[in-house]
Amino acid sequence: MTFHLAGQRVLVTGGTGSFGQTMVRRLLDRDVSEVRVLSRDEAKQDAMRRLLCDDRIRYYVGDVRDRDTVLRATRGVNLVFHAAALKQVPSCEFFPLEAVSTNVLGSANVVEAAERNGVTSVVMLGTDKAVYPVNAMGMTKALMEKVAQAHARSNRDSGTVVCSVRYGNVMFSRGSVIPLFIEQIKAGRAPTVTNPMMTRFLMSLAESVELVEHAFQHARPGDIFVRKASACTVGDLAAALCQLFDVPAKLDLIGVRHGEKLHETLASREELSRAEDFGDFFRVPVDDRDLNYALYVSQGDPDGLDGDDFTSANAPRLGVPEIVELLLTLPEVRAELSARDPAFAP
Repeated sequence: MTFHLAGQRVLVTGGTGSFGQTMVRRLLDRDVSEVRVLSRDEAKQDAMRRLLCDDRIRYYVGDVRDRDTVLRATRGVNLVFHAAALKQVPSCEFFPLEAVSTNVLGSANVVEAAERNGVTSVVMLGTDKAVYPVNAMGMTKALMEKVAQAHARSNRDSGTVVCSVRYGNVMFSRGSVIPLFIEQIKAGRAPTVTNPMMTRFLMSLAESVELVEHAFQHARPGDIFVRKASACTVGDLAAALCQLFDVPAKLDLIGVRHGEKLHETLASREELSRAEDFGDFFRVPVDDRDLNYALYVSQGDPDGLDGDDFTSANAPRLGVPEIVELLLTLPEVRAELSARDPAFAP
């Protein structure tokens, strides 16, 4: 399948968020005929409208929780990139039913609306926290993946391909710790670190968009796509930012927050045992066995538990020098540094 976007009409749910705005810009560069942005925040839509000034963008104020809103937004659309979600781990811990309403039921609304309106492809944006989830955000994102897989199993002749992608921490996205650390450093405070040995995957916004494009190009119904990524400790990330801003690498240890893991997992060993390796990506196909339970005995996979999970603890580990180099590739970090030294201007 060749990846063609020219002349397509695309809906981006959560299109005013960090990922959504990056995706919208990439789509406009691909000469799409129209990009629809569905989000709840009219102020962010107005700011985005004034920033981008492109009449190919159409803005829809609404919530994926409302089925009728999503039905209207998907009418006549070819592709859907579903980024709308509640993503803050502590918030979802305190309000788990809100996470269910947006991340699970809202995602089901998107799938149903896409099916009813003849959308060709839906890519749903997931997270490493969906693997072995210990918090409400990860649990609801795992259920989002199950919604996509259930659609694949129950609609084998559907013209709508629904798949999911997983990625780790997207640097400088909403909720990323990097802007917080920079704000604290600029204010003369030590970065607040939960546990310096905690590890996290690192991915740029551009890389996350490439993952979505790869999924659109190669997806089969129910697939989950994972981008291979490097990882680092949170302590080293804070130290790298201190080095960039030329301040002592002192940390303010505050303890682990609600629902946090020491390490994250992008793919389980069970998934990797049947995954296809695309070099920079894994494709995990849906288990499409039906409810004939005898098959689970007669057609089980005896080797399904071999190998290791792909975690931020066993992924390629970046040290402080490598993290500094990676941070300098981010326009947002260079913009912050340019206030001190114009040589860093992005």
